[in-house]
Amino acid sequence: MTIQAKTFRYELAPSGVATITLTRPDTLNSLTFEVYEELSGTFAALDREDAVRAVLVTGEGRAFCSGGDVNAIIGELFARDMKGLLAFTRVTGALIRNIRALRRPVVAAVNGTAVGAGAVMALACDFRVASATAKFGFIFPRVGLSGADMGAAYLLPRVVGLARANELLFLGDVIGAEEALRIGLVSRVVAADACVAEARALAERLASGPAFAHAMTKQMLESEHLMSLDQAIEAEAQAQAICMQHPDFRAAHDAWVAKKPVTFEGSSVPFIASPAKAATS
Repeated sequence: MTIQAKTFRYELAPSGVATITLTRPDTLNSLTFEVYEELSGTFAALDREDAVRAVLVTGEGRAFCSGGDVNAIIGELFARDMKGLLAFTRVTGALIRNIRALRRPVVAAVNGTAVGAGAVMALACDFRVASATAKFGFIFPRVGLSGADMGAAYLLPRVVGLARANELLFLGDVIGAEEALRIGLVSRVVAADACVAEARALAERLASGPAFAHAMTKQMLESEHLMSLDQAIEAEAQAQAICMQHPDFRAAHDAWVAKKPVTFEGSSVPFIASPAKAATS
């Protein structure tokens, strides 16, 4: 199946990196009902695309995503009853659920503003590479809403800790890229003109890796926080035994013995064992 996107740009590179680019720069890549639904459906579909080995998400222009469109969404919500409002909030949550459920590594190239739903989208990704000009804000309290939206109260404490999550979700403050790096919200900050390239290099490195084992790693990361240590150790023992039966394990061993780079199953390039030199802000 070939994914055909209408409300954003979708590209699949020979390396196996699928790139999703939000294309509403005039509204800072705000989300409409249609964009929410197509994004959610696309992330669900990506799990069935064997050619996709990693996903890169970014936005056109000076923003990653500014959240829900004030005119296309917010204004319309005032006309809905409780049932209609709940239907909408479940749609927005489904997007985050599908990003997390995708058994491929997902990299966010946060090229600029990421607030509201945009901040939660970035949070749901496995890696966040931020432009030095990026800003993050879980700004729901500013519009009279709970900071717990789209899974933010579940995901954010796991990334930055409960104390920092309390500050961000109760106060709705907007923070810059360096502060986001300091508290662990992003993994690296790079120059604005290097953000997408740096994130793409990371996605390509992930795509060159063992896809089956990466899927297992993501599954374990999602599952183990609800387990006791003994349960987690047993789950990892079983998961690793399964990975040892996969051809990638033998391929890596044979390549090591032969002192050659390994090319994992389904990849078109040898495994990128060492990252390119990181850009700096």
